[in-house]
Amino acid sequence: MSPRPDRDEILARYRFPIDRFQFDSFDALDRGEHVVVAVPTGSGKTVVAEYGIEATRRDGKRAFYTAPIKALSNQKYRDLVEIHGADAVGLLTGDNSINGDAPIVVMTTEVLRNMIYGRSGHLHDLGLVVVDEVHFLQDAYRGPVWEEVMIHLPRHVRLVCLSATVSNVDELAEWISTVRGPTAAVVERRRPVRLDNEYLVADRDADRLRMLPVFVDGGMNREAQQLDESGSRRAGRARDGHQTGRRPNRRASSQSRRLATPGRVETVELLERRSLLPAIFFIFSRAQCDAAAKSCVDAGLELTTPEERQAITMIVEGRLGRLEDEDLDVLGYRQFRAQLEAGVAAHHAGMVPPMKEVVEECFVAGLVKVVFATETLAVGINMPARCVVIEKLTKFTGEHHERLTPGQYTQLTGRAGRRGIDELGTAVVLWSPWVRFDEIAELVGSSSFHLRSAFRPTYNMAANLIRTYSAAEAHRLLNLSFAQYQADRDVVRIEARLARRREAARTLREQAASDYGDIDEYRRSQRTADDRAAGRRASGDIGRMLAALKPGAVIPVHIGSGRSAAAVVASSHRKHGLRLSVITKAGKLLQLDADDFDDVPRPIGSIKVPASFTPNRKDARKEVARRLRKAKLRPVGDDGHRTSGGPVLDHPVTDDPDLRSKLRAAAQADRIEREIAELERRVEGRNQSLGKDFDRVLDVLARYGYVDVDAWALTPDGDVLARIFHESDLLVAEIVRDGVLDGLGAADVAALVSTVVYEHRSSEAPPAPWFSSSDVRSRWRRLAAISEDLAATERSVGLNEHRAPDPTFAAVAHAWVAGESFADVVAEEELTGGDFVRTMKQLIDVLRQVAQVSPVRATRVAAADAVDAAFRGVVADSSAPSAPESPSGTPP
Repeated sequence: MSPRPDRDEILARYRFPIDRFQFDSFDALDRGEHVVVAVPTGSGKTVVAEYGIEATRRDGKRAFYTAPIKALSNQKYRDLVEIHGADAVGLLTGDNSINGDAPIVVMTTEVLRNMIYGRSGHLHDLGLVVVDEVHFLQDAYRGPVWEEVMIHLPRHVRLVCLSATVSNVDELAEWISTVRGPTAAVVERRRPVRLDNEYLVADRDADRLRMLPVFVDGGMNREAQQLDESGSRRAGRARDGHQTGRRPNRRASSQSRRLATPGRVETVELLERRSLLPAIFFIFSRAQCDAAAKSCVDAGLELTTPEERQAITMIVEGRLGRLEDEDLDVLGYRQFRAQLEAGVAAHHAGMVPPMKEVVEECFVAGLVKVVFATETLAVGINMPARCVVIEKLTKFTGEHHERLTPGQYTQLTGRAGRRGIDELGTAVVLWSPWVRFDEIAELVGSSSFHLRSAFRPTYNMAANLIRTYSAAEAHRLLNLSFAQYQADRDVVRIEARLARRREAARTLREQAASDYGDIDEYRRSQRTADDRAAGRRASGDIGRMLAALKPGAVIPVHIGSGRSAAAVVASSHRKHGLRLSVITKAGKLLQLDADDFDDVPRPIGSIKVPASFTPNRKDARKEVARRLRKAKLRPVGDDGHRTSGGPVLDHPVTDDPDLRSKLRAAAQADRIEREIAELERRVEGRNQSLGKDFDRVLDVLARYGYVDVDAWALTPDGDVLARIFHESDLLVAEIVRDGVLDGLGAADVAALVSTVVYEHRSSEAPPAPWFSSSDVRSRWRRLAAISEDLAATERSVGLNEHRAPDPTFAAVAHAWVAGESFADVVAEEELTGGDFVRTMKQLIDVLRQVAQVSPVRATRVAAADAVDAAFRGVVADSSAPSAPESPSGTPP
């Protein structure tokens, strides 16, 4: 990158000093390298991204900033607008298209993936891509998109990957180095604000809360452990043994103390007395987050001043003023506002985005002092606090309870400590009858967060690979994935070398091309003439000369585009003839046979090979190279090329003045192509699980008529599948192809498409599905049968089954698209506002795709009408970015 941005300008933007890891990252970017930055939350890794963006702009190229979720994309858009101005920054998500031609564009990673497969013109002058929250590549659904982007981006585009602290960041950087080029791993494990880990226990015998450090003098706090072991667990013993399979590790004693989990209100009061607010309470239940905030208000807690309450009112009315009064009522607006004015709030996925944004803005401004949140708050959104409280170390996944991992604990507690404001952050874990103190200490003290790839071939990926690449190239790209690297990094390294050697062979073939005629035809004729005149000299005279060479003999060999000297160090007989081991002046070991020489190799000098020479030892090779460089040798001429001898052919290419150099290039290309063939044989001999999964995916697509594997081509249906980006991509394509949606109105199309979007996760049974007519219900049965048939095929070939469709949301989708109010829909169906908005936005995304790919015009129109009808009210308001839109916005 050049010219380098002024680092003083970067430094002046921040209230904190630039750290070593940031300067190390700047240096790596200035060297032209990719960068992986893995640092604790709140350390300022975004500074590295901003430096790279600034350097890229000064280089006359564009920069993309990708994020895993739309909320984070919106936040980064606002941040970059503040720095560079609205005209210089664009935003492309499923909801918004703002200023898409800007020099800096923020987008979700899926948008960039779609650009790459679509060969978008937006990529032509792209110089840098920031991949934020890159540890998301272990996410089962979103993760593969990260790797697709990193593999398929043009080679000249550099990456700045930002991650939470992971224990195998070097492995990630090595993979990127292998597939894209030199990559610097920049790691900082020290937090910018020191973190104290505390253990909070309600001692009911003493009627007080006891806060004890988890560690004392670097070891587990024995006082806290003894207090924990003294507690009475009679109420929980049976369940403890039943849930975990362990025998309760508790001392039964008549002297046991009555310990309990501290109450939320009393915990907030304690934190306020100790000046540990603002605080975030992580509670892994939406309902409990709401209950916690309400309990604080009901208890009369008041953590705000009159001036702060006035500022809260302005934020609330400014952001929620566009919503209808009846919508606000069903969203619990009065309770929400009362909590905010008391200085407390809930934050979870069940809330509509505008309400979550109000909470975030009030908290960052220091107006709200306590937020009760689910773990979704720990992903990307910039909401640091002085203290983080973790109520439980277990969470319900939808199927079972599981313990927090060290990585999850680190992610949650990363919010504790505001850089530039706090000198100390505090993480508080509450006492629980289900978790022993020593288990808490083990979790807190662990820093292991091993990143594992979730990459897998999908139907849409396969269709796009077929549409874009050859069969060999498609398999090669799969072999370049981080998943393959973790399974067998040698395959990735060989594939990377294959890519370089193929490029070298292509370049040499271009150099060998002659305007005077077909140089390969000339070479074939020359070889025929040579064979007749010399009786296959290559296998005769060359072979005999190779056999006569002794260790220490120096001969001319091809190095790069020219010829240089190499010392013979050993010879051995192989099935196809004699093989020489030689050392070049650079200390490189080469294995040569008769096919590697254009003519009889004549010695041009000699050296003494060190005693007990071992070619595999680097120091031994260096010593031979040193002696070779010092040896007195005859000049290396062109006498080893066949063009200097043999019969002169009557061929137009002999008039080419650069014939000798073109023949050398062609001979080098021959040698490289032999090396390529050998590397390809090595790759084929490996156990490639991803390649096998890819072949299974192709098998399914061939059975359903989406691809012609023999011709390596998509059918017209395959072209449709290549444009469907969804978790159930093939099922959506089948629904479109089968005509399930044809002949229906917008509301019914929305109802049926919702079945591939919504997933009922409650432990309670869903209500019976509702459809507007017997015809639509019959179509739902067709849709379900298509899904069952596809699942059976997937089972038969050994693939994981797609997620089955779910009709639970169909009635809601129909009602909303038909024009019912948000208040009526949500109240009647007992949905949370956040779930409704999130599902509706996902539905709109799939409907937009149906409106583009359906072969039936009436169906395209119905799907487009459904999008227009669904994108209104709270759904549209939840999609609006906070920053003003630019009039120059263009679609992606």
